Amino acid sequence: MHELSIALSIVDIAGEESDRRGGVAVLAVHVKLGPLSGVVKEALTSAYELAREGSPVAQSRLVIEEAPLVIRCAQCETEEPVPSVYDLRCPHCGTPSADVVSGRELEVTAMEIQE
Repeated sequence: MHELSIALSIVDIAGEESDRRGGVAVLAVHVKLGPLSGVVKEALTSAYELAREGSPVAQSRLVIEEAPLVIRCAQCETEEPVPSVYDLRCPHCGTPSADVVSGRELEVTAMEIQE
């Protein structure tokens, strides 16, 4: 379960930012997660619960925003979300595309702190 190592990294990032700001309390860590990131949302949430124990961010919660899977169609010259990772075709013309614009994200986007 690689989600645990990812959760530990998120806890480290949040802890470092808390220290940088003089030890402020971290209430929540916001993460953007794409369907092609290779991370299972539920597994990451559970792993975060374990990773935060005994850390400076032990009272924080993990807020996950799911990023849509968006491809660029060379035929239509548009960027459109697709309904499935198994069908990377333009929803308008049906042209297959491997040009993924969004959907690989795994990034900490924000933190809620209490000063």
